Amino acid sequence: MRFSGWRVIREGLTGNRGWGPHWRDPEPRPAYDIVIIGGGGHGLAAAYYLARAHGLSNVAVLEKGYLGGGNVGRNTTIVRANYFLPGNSEFYSLSMKLWEGLERDLNYNVMHSQRGLINLFHSDGQRDAFARRGNAMINQGDDAVLLDREGVRAMLPYLDFEQGRFPIYGGLYHPRGGTARHDAVAWGYARGASDRGVDLIQNCEVTGIDMENGAVTGVRTSRGAIRARKVAIVTAGRSGQVAALAGMRLPVESHILQAFVTEGLKPVIDHVVSFGMGHFYISQSDKGGLVFGGDLDFHPSYAQRGNLPMAEHVMEAGMTLMPAIGKARVLRSWGGIMDMTPDGSPVIDRTDIGGLYLDCGWCYGGFKAVPASGFALAHLLATDRPHPAAAGFRLNRFRDGAGLMDEEGTGAQHNLH
Repeated sequence: MRFSGWRVIREGLTGNRGWGPHWRDPEPRPAYDIVIIGGGGHGLAAAYYLARAHGLSNVAVLEKGYLGGGNVGRNTTIVRANYFLPGNSEFYSLSMKLWEGLERDLNYNVMHSQRGLINLFHSDGQRDAFARRGNAMINQGDDAVLLDREGVRAMLPYLDFEQGRFPIYGGLYHPRGGTARHDAVAWGYARGASDRGVDLIQNCEVTGIDMENGAVTGVRTSRGAIRARKVAIVTAGRSGQVAALAGMRLPVESHILQAFVTEGLKPVIDHVVSFGMGHFYISQSDKGGLVFGGDLDFHPSYAQRGNLPMAEHVMEAGMTLMPAIGKARVLRSWGGIMDMTPDGSPVIDRTDIGGLYLDCGWCYGGFKAVPASGFALAHLLATDRPHPAAAGFRLNRFRDGAGLMDEEGTGAQHNLH
């Protein structure tokens, strides 16, 4: 089933009775070449690119709940490529390029909106740091514009420029940054993978990983045993728990990151705005709700809910930046589980167990990384060689210390990244 303007008009005029399911609902088979644990954005993207780019369709994606019910549906939908360090910079640059062609590639409207992202800075030191970051982005081939205070005022006149505590000195403008509809991304990849023969198995919890002579032979699930030559763990905040089924202890901690949305308002915020002093970021959805988030809850947890002290902290940051939003009513909040690594950068790599692969440790960068993560993991699974853009995301950097990418410059404490 392909989407087109004519099809939408015809269905609209005939009661929308011609649409069918977007993906198949097969029973699990006894064996596959590749099993991907995790039916979120990264797992579905990897399955899609395995089929499309490498011609491998004897693949199953196993999801404990429903497709897209994890972190890909529990974030603030921001897409950007404004990383600083080599290793991260080229990877997120690749992801941005894939985002820009994604709707045509999938024939699916993921509502990708390049409305521009502005990171505010509030001191001379922050301005110098953002100038360096902007130069790194331009050297990578991406876009960046350093704005002074009046430049920011012209674009974001609703900010509180008169406050004395955190004066706005300017901002780093990333015009190609923006947002995308998070669940549509999962649905688009699921549809594309299913159409190419990949089996998407929902309500199928992996309860064990079978191994023999140091290599993976399959998985045990709530719907029976499945043999596989290769198994990839792509379970975001649950990576540590799933890896433990194979006897591994990953260098990750799982923390909650809360997000919030208000009632629908008339258009007021045209860009994505990030507050440089409070780790607060905000945009406006196509339905009018203000979507915003803040910092981690600072204690490890697997609960998909937040706590009131952090909610209060986020609201304070928002009110400091733009007091006008204080009259908007918050409709709901949610929490995503972040798998935080000691250097704030992810892992896409083989493990010491034959046939077992990892895609984890995405910290704050998971949603924007979805296309490149799936592309690079598919390359690794198909060729057993790391994709050049993800060559730095090796697991052994946490064992020998070589190649660490401390993007935030905050040391080895997981919850500071």
